[in-house]
Amino acid sequence: MCGRFAVTTDPALLAEKIQAIDEATGTAGSERAGGPNYNVAPTSTIAAVVARHSEPDDEPTRRVRLMRWGLVPPWVKAGPNGAPDSGPLLINARADKVTTSPAFRSAAKSKRCLIPMDGYYEWRVNPDTPAGKKAGKTPFYLHRADGELLFMAGLWSVWKGPEGAKPLLSCTIITTDAVGELAEIHDRMPLVVPESDWDTWLDPDAPADAALLGSPPDVRGLALREVSTLVNSVRNNGPELIEPARPQAEQATLL
Repeated sequence: MCGRFAVTTDPALLAEKIQAIDEATGTAGSERAGGPNYNVAPTSTIAAVVARHSEPDDEPTRRVRLMRWGLVPPWVKAGPNGAPDSGPLLINARADKVTTSPAFRSAAKSKRCLIPMDGYYEWRVNPDTPAGKKAGKTPFYLHRADGELLFMAGLWSVWKGPEGAKPLLSCTIITTDAVGELAEIHDRMPLVVPESDWDTWLDPDAPADAALLGSPPDVRGLALREVSTLVNSVRNNGPELIEPARPQAEQATLL
């Protein structure tokens, strides 16, 4: 799964880097998504990359938009306060079910996105936990060895509340079976989208790429390292969260 990640690139710089239109800067929530965040948690406001038309017959263009992490399907009813009625927090969607699940299939047709991040955290259950005790977990940070951003496959949605309320944009990160050394930490991982597949994945006029959803992810060039348990608390947020847990800890690169 993917329940926590780090992102330090400002949405405006991200848009420039990937040749996208910046629709995030100056919008509500931009102050929360603009600065470095080393401990992004569910319901946070994050930047996502989509492709949309300006006119019905033109080519879709990449756009950076702010969204809530935790998908709210359009059919969710409003609660007494006008906000979406509470339900499961849809922060992840299984790659093998996005086109058939009632919660995701509508978004999978034409509202696919990319979630950029520096890296993500995963926790490995400690095998030496004494019998009768709650299993401890060790956090790891997974990222590109070359320091470039990762772009994860995602889905997004527009939820419209009571009349006059501003629509809520929200998203979820697609996960797949972990491979190689990553599977030793957790059996699921975010679905990494290589740059060569970005436009195919984002294309709102084409169906979801079945090959991308069904193939084992390419993890070459990914690196992982054990990090401090400081990341366990969402109240902690700083570059120390991604530092090696011990100075002598070796970084593993998946080749």
